[in-house]
Amino acid sequence: MAKRHNSHLPLGEALNEFIKENKLQKGMDKVDAKGAWEKLMGNGVNNYTTSVELKNETLYVSLSSSVLREELSLGKTKIIAMLNEELKKELIKKLVLR
Repeated sequence: MAKRHNSHLPLGEALNEFIKENKLQKGMDKVDAKGAWEKLMGNGVNNYTTSVELKNETLYVSLSSSVLREELSLGKTKIIAMLNEELKKELIKKLVLR
């Protein structure tokens, strides 16, 4: 169990400390990556997205449309840059479209 601090902390700092102490950052990164994909790609792409999963700096995205998969594969580096900018850190190094 974590030590109790007598000083007052803002809620954001307390949550960040909790995440750090309990080693939850990887799970939070997975959730953040999925949210960034949904936000940046919009309804058009999200309608054909069946799953989004982050594993070891690689984002795996399953799509139900082969045509959309081919179109998105042409702009992988730009998509990675946009996602990392949205996440405010270099979390994704590779994008795999399935």
